[in-house]
Amino acid sequence: MTIAKTLGTLSALTCAMLAIQLAQAEEPFVNPDWANSAWYLGAGVGRARATIDEQRLRSSLSANGATVSAFSTDERDTGYKLLVGKQLNRYLALEFGYFDLGKFNFNATTSGNGAFNGEAGFRGANLDLLAQLPLSERLSVLGRVGANYAKASTHFSGNRLLAVTGPNHSERKLNAKAGLGLEYKLTEALALRGEVERYRVNDAIGNRGDVDLLSVGLVYKLGRPAHSAPVYVPPPAAQPAPPPVVAPVAVPMPPPPPPKAPEPRSEKISFAAETLFDFDKSAVKPDGKAALDELLLKLQGMNTEVMVTVGHTDSVGSNDYNQKLSLRRAEAVKAYLVSKGVDGARVYTEGKGETQPLADNATAEGRARNRRVTVEVVGTRDVQK
Repeated sequence: MTIAKTLGTLSALTCAMLAIQLAQAEEPFVNPDWANSAWYLGAGVGRARATIDEQRLRSSLSANGATVSAFSTDERDTGYKLLVGKQLNRYLALEFGYFDLGKFNFNATTSGNGAFNGEAGFRGANLDLLAQLPLSERLSVLGRVGANYAKASTHFSGNRLLAVTGPNHSERKLNAKAGLGLEYKLTEALALRGEVERYRVNDAIGNRGDVDLLSVGLVYKLGRPAHSAPVYVPPPAAQPAPPPVVAPVAVPMPPPPPPKAPEPRSEKISFAAETLFDFDKSAVKPDGKAALDELLLKLQGMNTEVMVTVGHTDSVGSNDYNQKLSLRRAEAVKAYLVSKGVDGARVYTEGKGETQPLADNATAEGRARNRRVTVEVVGTRDVQK
């Protein structure tokens, strides 16, 4: 495959990924967990480099009575890869891929106007175990180890073909591969990867060496998590006053005691983080303001004594980062409530980070439940309202 065709194919795949993402996205950044599905697709393109065994070729030509007078190599070409992955848990994934590492060649000039030229290309499939270490909600370190089954195709030309057994060779071998890289989440479903990988290969004439691929690619997560609507917890219903006791005789009864003053009640409302904030942000977005306005409307008629806003996150990223993000979000909710007339002296904030999960952080659904902001209101409500 030529470089132009390779880049054209990858460009079309990239545009398709972006189009799907834009068609599904109602907000730009919603949360750091891409989707309910654990499957994803990806593609990458970059520069491949092989090492041609010049000394071995010189020795082979010398053994056939030729002395090498000039030797040149082209050990770099464009390589690409396509992949399908399955996320096993927060840290591990399995990836199956197809790769084409390009073609590499050499040209040797020998005594007696001799010429010996060769070209080798490598393509095949791989199966890798991918390890991911999140550094923040967006950035992760990647490490992979696996196996590749590569087909090596070698072609020789010139008038010194006695150095090899024939002009064309091909061989398929199973070898190891490994790699390191970084992944940066652009949106909830689309991520950018930069990787360096080493493929162990055979060149079909007995040589065994490595081909390195330095690539940049995109990964698209299939599916998308559903947004959680805010949950309103209504106050307990007021108990009706007991009926008056009717005396068996017509004796005037003393007036009933005055009704007791209403006791303070607690009402707690929980908002999913993606309802109030964009991904990795602590500014309340327009949809979030509407949800908080609805909360204030439901609290009309309540004599508020204390309000506490508490931010929570999932376990993606460091503990320190999550704690600070949860506190910033709690303070952002307080600032908006104060802007709507709530007494700031009665509103307190807390950031709990990832310390109080509601569900298992090992699943996307569980992490979505754990990213939330709760607002607890303590006060009295007139039973007649």
